[in-house]
Order: sequence, then structure tokens, then C-alpha cells
Amino acid sequence: MKTAFPALILSLAGIPLLVAQSSNIVLPQDKGPNTIDVGAYPPEMQKAYKLFSAKCSKCHTIARPINTLMTRPEWERYVKRMMHKPNSGISDKQGKEIFDFLIYDQTNRKDKNPKAFFRALSDEEIQKLKTQQ
Repeated sequence: MKTAFPALILSLAGIPLLVAQSSNIVLPQDKGPNTIDVGAYPPEMQKAYKLFSAKCSKCHTIARPINTLMTRPEWERYVKRMMHKPNSGISDKQGKEIFDFLIYDQTNRKDKNPKAFFRALSDEEIQKLKTQQ
């Protein structure tokens, strides 16, 4: 299955997103599990999980995306946004691999038990958390 990830248009106004603006804020998702057992995932998804874990842990906990439900457009926006963070070191190719992993995980793990996960927080909700911490 191919995606139009590299051609993503970032004008998805109104979509709630999970923002990792800084690592000094703790979101509810951060308090959940910080690993996934990917042993039953296809080899390419196991490899992508390692890349995801290495790259995404630079700026926030891995628990954050592991414990968050998002739609395909939300994940597209989230990954693109993270790719453009200073020092993320995520290339276009790596961003596509991470995105593909997140969609696979969403479909094969999260969508089967959505109540076990957190919805993405809006920018406003995150700003409110920042003022409370």
C-alpha cells in the first residue's frame, strides 16, 4: 500500500494533534507503556519500530506516540511536524518509514482496543497543561 506522504499538505486546520513542543511537559500519554512488543509484526515494521524509537525519543517519550490514537491525516501531520523540529535528524525516507510504522501500529493494535489509548490533545489543551505544571 502506497501513501502520498511526501506530498502531504499541512493545511489540516482543526485537526487535534499531539505536539511535542518541548520535553519539559508531561502529557497523560507519557505515563503509559513506553515499549511495544513488535515480535508478531512483519520484519519491515520491526525495523521501522527501531528507527521510530531511536529518532522520536530525542525530543519526547516514546510513550507519547505509543499511547495516542490518531487518524491517518493526524499521523501524517504529526510526523511531518516532528521532521521539521530542529535537530530531529529525520530524513524524508525515515519519516515515511516512521509514518508507515505508526499507521500499521494504529491499525493492528490501537484500533482493536481504542479505549486503552489516549486521544491526541489539541494545542490549547497542551498549553493548559503547561501552565499547570
